[in-house]
Amino acid sequence: MIENINISIHNKRILIAPLDWGLGHATRCIPLINILLKQGNEIYVAATALSATVIRDQFPDIKILSLRGYAIKYPKSGNWFLWKMLLQLPKMISAIIHEKKWLNNIIDTLGFDVVISDNRLGLRNNKTQSIFITHQLKIKTKYRLTDFLLQKINYYFINQFDECWVPDLSGVNNLAGELSHPITMPIIPVKYIGVLSRFQPSVQIRNNSLVFILSGPEPQRTIFENIIVKQLKQYNNPVILIRGVGKEEKALQNLGSNVVQYNYASSHLLNEIIQQSNVVIARSGYSTIMDLVTLKQHAILVPTPGQTEQEYLAGYLFKKKLFYTVTQDQFDLQKDLLASLAFREVQSVKNNPL
Repeated sequence: MIENINISIHNKRILIAPLDWGLGHATRCIPLINILLKQGNEIYVAATALSATVIRDQFPDIKILSLRGYAIKYPKSGNWFLWKMLLQLPKMISAIIHEKKWLNNIIDTLGFDVVISDNRLGLRNNKTQSIFITHQLKIKTKYRLTDFLLQKINYYFINQFDECWVPDLSGVNNLAGELSHPITMPIIPVKYIGVLSRFQPSVQIRNNSLVFILSGPEPQRTIFENIIVKQLKQYNNPVILIRGVGKEEKALQNLGSNVVQYNYASSHLLNEIIQQSNVVIARSGYSTIMDLVTLKQHAILVPTPGQTEQEYLAGYLFKKKLFYTVTQDQFDLQKDLLASLAFREVQSVKNNPL
């Protein structure tokens, strides 16, 4: 809800660039673009093809520049997540160097006043005001040493920007816990801008449907999809499956007549689907969490295996009694639906920070 966003930039030419690590970075840029357009700014977006699709669906006339992504891959086993990420460091560094050079060239051509980078570490330039967006000031792993080292590396890049915007609330009633409120802060100014959601709550009639929202890098997206499809064979109530893949992908075969599937859903359609549903099952990605909280929707969160950020968020929000959560390897549709109903009975709307 853009009226809750604490941002004020007027009459500037602005470049916004979301990271390609799942679609959440692109979706949370939608409310940001909305408010900046209302403040009289000229907006360009730099993104990969899939992220650009998300933005263009919402803003058909927006100027979009093609920018190479980080192309991160997840391991098949969550136990290898950290090591898989470390092995991809050379690829990440290459992407950072590329985007730094790309920005320097594009600024000379288009003359941006402000560059807003959503987690793209190299997208800053001394010729413009450079703003970094992240909810993850603290990077949590399973090891204190890597926590310490990764925060040092993270702050090395963040501190090169002019300002850091955190999409969360500033007080104790926040959504990201230690991730967005670490003990040690960056040396540059940090602003808590509020919860970024592309959705607007509205009065909707519940249709008792179950909604799955799949997202995130492969192969874990497909692994979870396969688990869901197998268990749906024993489920007869209405289901909507949002697969989170490109529009051109072939539809899944042999699903029951009770299942409606979408490769991709526009923000407008997804807004309606979520509010009309009885329960949502989704990853515990931060952008998804912000959307669910904004719509005050009950959900079962299933963190990506080994993705320590999602595992932390799911556990943190479970303890705050905001969302029921279960691990992917223990996911049992019938059992977890019943457990989430029991959880809902003790869940309070007062826990919703919005």
